[in-house]
Amino acid sequence: MKPEIIVVTAAYGTTKIAELGGQIRLLPMIKAAGADGVELRREHFSAAELQQLAELGQTAREQQLQVSYSVPESLWLAEGELNPRLAHYFHEAEQLGAQRLKLAIGHFVQLADSQLADMLASTPVTLVIENDQTPDSTVAPMLHFFHCACDAALPLDMTFDMGNWLWTGEDALQAASQLSRYVSYVHVKAAVAHHDSFRAIALDDADESWRILLSALPADAPRGIEFPLEGRDLLAVTRHYVDLLRAA
Repeated sequence: MKPEIIVVTAAYGTTKIAELGGQIRLLPMIKAAGADGVELRREHFSAAELQQLAELGQTAREQQLQVSYSVPESLWLAEGELNPRLAHYFHEAEQLGAQRLKLAIGHFVQLADSQLADMLASTPVTLVIENDQTPDSTVAPMLHFFHCACDAALPLDMTFDMGNWLWTGEDALQAASQLSRYVSYVHVKAAVAHHDSFRAIALDDADESWRILLSALPADAPRGIEFPLEGRDLLAVTRHYVDLLRAA
């Protein structure tokens, strides 16, 4: 069975999203490119759009696109406190009809009470925790969190961002070997050194290491395109990478 392919709207870049009139304008093109779903990013919604999430979700359903919802915040705050806006973000995800809500891990200390468990039990949306580009997302704290979550039988999973391990200075293949059992969603990303950091690049401009890493992750996990989608014909570019990842 071929994996589901999800297009992350951020792959088109902030400027292009604005030029096209917002994320909602991308949906017909993403569908036409053959994708199964779209990852909508909260940071790319205007204040007015955040008041119209149910309508946006209906548009995605009309396009027969599954929805993932990404919020640029952490599950755990600096003092190990559960994000107080988590319930609100779940509500937004539910309005969109999203299958999953994605956050970064943040500073996890311990599962001190049943607050997170109760919240997860009250929503149909799956929480997926991503390794971002911060020290909180290195392998050790991610493993600690998922071990605790597994012991507590929490219904949540991991989004494995293939490129972000460069920013945290860890080996992505080793991370995959230790964390793949928790992974239910993959952010496909290749990156190269750029000044004193890194930058994401299109897969056609990358070496073959992304294929090796992808093969170390669950074959049935949906694959999200989170590398730059650029060019004069965005539909053709998107279709090319949808087909490439579905066959990889």
